Amino acid sequence: MSGLYARHSDYLDRYVQLGLAGDRLISVSFPTSPDADADGDHALLDRLFAYLEGVEDDFREVEIGLTVPTTHRNVLEQVREIPYGDQLSVEALARITPGLDPDDPDDLDEVRTALAENPLPLVVPDHRVRDGPSAAPPEVEQKLRALEDL
Repeated sequence: MSGLYARHSDYLDRYVQLGLAGDRLISVSFPTSPDADADGDHALLDRLFAYLEGVEDDFREVEIGLTVPTTHRNVLEQVREIPYGDQLSVEALARITPGLDPDDPDDLDEVRTALAENPLPLVVPDHRVRDGPSAAPPEVEQKLRALEDL
């Protein structure tokens, strides 16, 4: 079901807004006010809000559509594998990402860029990379980390 979906989160003190194309999630954002045409009813919003209330969920089976460079896709696919409540460093993430060298500063910068430009924060949990940037606003990232005791 394509479209925009948004609901206000008291925990985040922001909206959670999803963009879907067909059955694929293509964006997650945290605006202070949603797009005017956003609908408040979607099953994935229900799951995200259960997560925000403390229900453990890794969202790994959510169908996503990433339109990012291949290296960024490789990084973000590895981020999806970080279990709920765990965290990795940027260097460890580079180590497990195919084609990247954790000893190469340029590759570490590539990891940081992929995290900062992540179109699906929370579902692709960049908040679980302890020393990397998140695409979520800093106050949202902090609350997601607190939720998972990171």
